[in-house]
Amino acid sequence: MKLHALTRAITLATVLSAASFSVMAADIPLSATVEADQVTTKVLAVDAAKHQIVLEGAEGRQVHVQLSDKAQDLGNLKVGDQVNVEVTHSVAAFLDTDVDKGLPGSTERSGEIRATKDNPNPGGEAYRQVQVQLKITHIDLEKNQLTFENPAGQSKTVNIEKPEIQKKLKDLKVGQSVVVTYTDILKVTSQHES
Repeated sequence: MKLHALTRAITLATVLSAASFSVMAADIPLSATVEADQVTTKVLAVDAAKHQIVLEGAEGRQVHVQLSDKAQDLGNLKVGDQVNVEVTHSVAAFLDTDVDKGLPGSTERSGEIRATKDNPNPGGEAYRQVQVQLKITHIDLEKNQLTFENPAGQSKTVNIEKPEIQKKLKDLKVGQSVVVTYTDILKVTSQHES
């Protein structure tokens, strides 16, 4: 699998997850957002034995990075190499219309792909995905507010500001669940200086 394939697959799956649930009669998509950022910088120092690198930061400052022992290809990284870091964060939420389905819960998944032996440039991708089920405990139509209970039993009231979601508040019921999926993807690629 190519490195960028994981990023695209997870981002697409997360963004489409809310929409795909609309096919099921019991689930209604509420929202989906994706934010991405990218930074390209230069390697200033490499200590492969200690799994440490120094990158050029903003305004020429040095950024010291401690890597895990999974960063096994650091011997291929050289001073002057370019490192590209991409971070993608997405959030998708859908309403589970089954009332009193049970207690709220959460799940977490993570994974990684590292550069292959055929690619001499160190890099890789990692993702972390957390899915949280929040139970609706109160609905205030006049104030456009929902109160949720999280898996730990804590309550929080949120203001619903998007008009398209405010219109859906009248159709909600106490006891329904909102399932929110958070996905973070980190992609690092490097290129040797010519």
